[in-house]
Amino acid sequence: MDYDLQLHDFSSFFSLKGKIAVITGGSRGLGLSAASAILQAGASKVYINSRKAGACDEAAAALNKLPGLAKGAKAISAPADITSAEGLGQLVEFVKKDSPQGIDILLANAGASWGAPFDEHSDAAIAKVLDLNVRAVFNTIREFGPALARRGTLDDPSRVLVTGSVAGLGIGAVGQQATFGYSASKAAVIHLARNLAVDLGPRHITVNAIAPGFFPTKMSRGLIAIADGGMTGMAQRNPMQRLGKPEDFAGAVVYLCARAGSHVNGATLTIDGGAMWSTGQLSSVNKSNL
Repeated sequence: MDYDLQLHDFSSFFSLKGKIAVITGGSRGLGLSAASAILQAGASKVYINSRKAGACDEAAAALNKLPGLAKGAKAISAPADITSAEGLGQLVEFVKKDSPQGIDILLANAGASWGAPFDEHSDAAIAKVLDLNVRAVFNTIREFGPALARRGTLDDPSRVLVTGSVAGLGIGAVGQQATFGYSASKAAVIHLARNLAVDLGPRHITVNAIAPGFFPTKMSRGLIAIADGGMTGMAQRNPMQRLGKPEDFAGAVVYLCARAGSHVNGATLTIDGGAMWSTGQLSSVNKSNL
């Protein structure tokens, strides 16, 4: 048969059967949406991490009530503060003891933002955002590296996904709610993913970034609220006439983690409905703050 026509077992292209995943920032928002999709795609374990134990417990309990999960599949609460060496070590050790065989997927999704005018943008604000959005992302990937390498193979590499943002590809919010640290941090982790993709590829680990646009999550609501026309106005100005939905992000995660995405490495997948390219003008958020 012609090599170009050899598509084996197409029905399993998007299956995550038996996979083990760790999701930082997985107790709410886009991380929780991704956890739901990963479990429903057949994963056996999904570790839900955030700083707050109660939030992790609540998220894991809700995920475990989803219909149609694989037999024995479960979400596991794994609270820890990954910005500290001690907290990150506790998370890695907890996962290692529970899954000594290693993990298949790491979604480095935990992040923070800060909005303030240029003259009021303090060192503490910049430090907090860069600490979680960049330093903790790198440290988390490094510390889970051995567990990822144990499960990765030539044909089915382990996957690292980094949650970036379109703010790291273009210009984020400026003016009264400027997000200088957030925009810089997302540009940094997107480029970090490219560097790690080359370095970790020979270990059978792919590294990719996802750059969401505006999704109505807790983190983005402040910016949406001050935009011209609010959420409705932003949706109308998007080429797709809407903002992001949970399945938009979650579907991209499943694709990149499944066999369908096994040769994607060092890429940045933008999920914003084409808003970055719509006019070449300042976004509605920026214009409303000038």
